[in-house]
Amino acid sequence: MLIRLGFDIQFEIPAPVPIIALLHVHSTRRADLREPDEPRITPTVPITEYEDSFGNVCTRFVAPAGMLQLYHSTLIEDSGEPDAVNLEARQIPVEDLPPEALRHLIASRYCEVDRLLDVAGMLFGNSPPGWGRVQAVCDWVQANVTFGYHFASPTKTAMEVYADRTGVCRDFQHLAITFCRCLNIPARYATGYLGDIGVPLVPPMDFSAWFEVYLGDRWWTFDARNNKPRIGRVLMATGRDAADVAITTSFGTSWLKNFTVITDEVDAETRADQQRSGIASDSNL
Repeated sequence: MLIRLGFDIQFEIPAPVPIIALLHVHSTRRADLREPDEPRITPTVPITEYEDSFGNVCTRFVAPAGMLQLYHSTLIEDSGEPDAVNLEARQIPVEDLPPEALRHLIASRYCEVDRLLDVAGMLFGNSPPGWGRVQAVCDWVQANVTFGYHFASPTKTAMEVYADRTGVCRDFQHLAITFCRCLNIPARYATGYLGDIGVPLVPPMDFSAWFEVYLGDRWWTFDARNNKPRIGRVLMATGRDAADVAITTSFGTSWLKNFTVITDEVDAETRADQQRSGIASDSNL
């Protein structure tokens, strides 16, 4: 399966401002790219790319005053299979976890582990450890939290989601992550592309949030918002919570003026037509 990925994000900048952006496909998916993964910035400015402590590719630059456009289009090959499931994946004792998983057990900006310990024990203490316990967390979050874009708040924490039982996809994941950490299961926040492939179309398109847990000897994908395996998930970044994986972080004032994301399956015939017509992978959306 081929998937066309892209975005067009525009800001109005009142005065020069430093920005860090996470615009690239994650390094674990680079081998699947069938076109260059080279996000563009208009106006052209000097950029520096680096890898942060979570392995995410970051783009650093200073945006001049005026309109700023970040845009990109690329093609990636995907297996077309839904998220992997392993009902036998076991929970690893804390003392046996690899060092890199330990930071995903403790509290972070949006995940107040210390404040939800008793709640998690009450709700999930009798659930089977391992995959079944994480699934019980996802089932509870999906059943008890109401989704709605009008519930979005950039400061809402897992404790607040538990209290008012509303949120957007990031809030579902923050609460699930926090419960998992309370139960000694390493859990990290993930963001990337997730189109409506194999499910009914629900516009508008956006970047998506999910989470990963460490069971057995690897990280596994879970999604407390959708709560079922999905097709075509393309990772961009992981971190302790949403604070670590913001698509853009401005160290000053910037006003968002446009935000467009695409994640569309491309059939072979369409791909051939694009190649014949000379459509460039870095064209604006």
